Amino acid sequence: MAAGRVRPPLSRDRVLAAASTLADADGLSAVTMRRVAAELDVEAMSLYHHVRGKEELLDGLVESVVGEIEAAVGRTNPPGSPSADPVAQDWRAALRRRCLTARTVMVRHPWAPGLIGSRSTIPAPLYPYFEAILATLIGGGFSYHLAHQALHSLGSMALGFAQELFSPTDAGGTLDEDAAEAEFAAMAERLPHLTAMVAAELHDHDEDPLGWCDSQNEFEFTLDLLLDGLARRLEAVDPSR
Repeated sequence: MAAGRVRPPLSRDRVLAAASTLADADGLSAVTMRRVAAELDVEAMSLYHHVRGKEELLDGLVESVVGEIEAAVGRTNPPGSPSADPVAQDWRAALRRRCLTARTVMVRHPWAPGLIGSRSTIPAPLYPYFEAILATLIGGGFSYHLAHQALHSLGSMALGFAQELFSPTDAGGTLDEDAAEAEFAAMAERLPHLTAMVAAELHDHDEDPLGWCDSQNEFEFTLDLLLDGLARRLEAVDPSR
């Protein structure tokens, strides 16, 4: 540290910001108490005054990402604007905007979807996040029952990513397209339709920033399909809409 330079005091926010920067650069596996401390130029033990261990550090990272999403959504719905009023706004446009805004944050932090899914309890910041989504749905005329079904339908898309049932990149793996093609070729006789679909859809993995089969086009296609379906269901319940 240069002479005369005052280092800002260590805080929980600084610890989480350093951990997020490290994860963005080197992946979530690089986030250890020792590595984060090195990023901050402090002793590892200093971190324990702000997070009690790695699990609390990871929980804090989830909080940070959800906070980023909330802030980004807030910028698209400034206080006082019609889009910030859950009664006045178009629920479909509002949910679409929220999901796509959340995705811009997730793409900046491609480690975040896996981390959120790994938590043993529901991260506390998600409660107010989904409360806001429910307010939008109820303001749009949904019953609580239909709103509950809508939340189930949207799933992780409300947070900007799609969860694949089978993903070659789970647990930090990578997609070896040559190996995948050879594997499916061996299964072609037993699974002709699955093999043909995968062969047709196999593409450059760089197009899928959040994992295999989670491209922007596929995300928006699925999101619009769900929102259109919910709109039809709402109209069936209340034909006057």
